[in-house]
Amino acid sequence: MKVKKTSKTTIKKKNTKASKKSEEPIVKVLNLNVNPENPRNGFFELDWNDEFVNMLKQSGYQGNSDEEIVDRWFQTLCRTIGNEQGIDVTGSGYVQINRRDDGKTEVS
Repeated sequence: MKVKKTSKTTIKKKNTKASKKSEEPIVKVLNLNVNPENPRNGFFELDWNDEFVNMLKQSGYQGNSDEEIVDRWFQTLCRTIGNEQGIDVTGSGYVQINRRDDGKTEVS
């Protein structure tokens, strides 16, 4: 599953003295989209703030964009949940299959 950053930011800032401090890291699940033809496929739509991405970077997550950093965190989270439930997630993920003109198949 991939994460998708929403174009809307729903995080409201309070207009109080406490809001002058740095914001807390926030991530929210806005939507879960499932492919009705194959329910194993889908994606979560997440919203997050810059502080959340900074927290992930400080925890060792890397990527070329905020979306990639959050996606890597989310994949780790899903694997951890699966492992806690006794599900072997080793080797699970997306498999790309390319059928070549010479009749052979490439799998990556």
